[in-house]
Amino acid sequence: MSESAFPQLVIDYQGHLLAGVDEVGRGPLIGAVVAAAVILDPLRPIAGLTDSKKLTPQRRVELDAEIRDKALAFAVAEACHAEVDELNIYHATHLAMRRAIDALPLVPEYLLVDGNRLPGHHVPGQAIVKGDARHPAIAAASILAKVARDAQMVALDALFPEYGFARHKGYATPEHLDALERLGPLPEHRRSFAPLKGQLELL
Repeated sequence: MSESAFPQLVIDYQGHLLAGVDEVGRGPLIGAVVAAAVILDPLRPIAGLTDSKKLTPQRRVELDAEIRDKALAFAVAEACHAEVDELNIYHATHLAMRRAIDALPLVPEYLLVDGNRLPGHHVPGQAIVKGDARHPAIAAASILAKVARDAQMVALDALFPEYGFARHKGYATPEHLDALERLGPLPEHRRSFAPLKGQLELL
C-alpha cells in the first residue's frame, strides 16, 4: 500500500510535547536493536524528514546533525543482542523504545510510535503504520536510530572486517551468511535468530 493510500493522519493531541518514536535493527542477525525518540520544535522546522530507508547515508547523517541541533529534545537507546535473545525481538524492540522515551530530557505528553503497537509506556499515544513516512517526528526518530545503529556496525566492521558489517549492516545477506559459515558467530550475534540457531544446533 502506498503512503497516499493511507487515510489522513488524525492525531488526538494538540500540544507541542509530542514525541515521535521509531526503531532500527529488528531484522539483523547481530547487535542491538536501537530506538530513538524525538520532540521536534514547531518553530524550527526541518525540511526533508522522511523514512530513513528512503534517504542516502550522507543525507541521513546531515539530517541527524540538524535534528540534534533543532529538536526540543531527543534520545537514542537500545536493547543489546543478549536482551534480544532473552526477551525476543518484539519485546526487546519495545524495551529499547521505552528506554528512549525515558531518556528524553523533556517529558513528552503524547507519543507517536511507528508500527501497529504501542511499546507499553505510561505516556499516552498512538501507533501509526508506516509512521516514519507519515509524520516528521517519527521520521526524525527513524533517522537518529538508523545513523546510530549503522555507526555501531561500522565500528564492528573495523574490528572484524572479514564479516562485511559496514556493507550489509548485519542483515542476512549472502555475504553475511557465508562469513558465518566460514568463521562462526561473534559474541554479538543473536543466537535466537534462525540462521544462528540452526548453525549452533549443528555444533
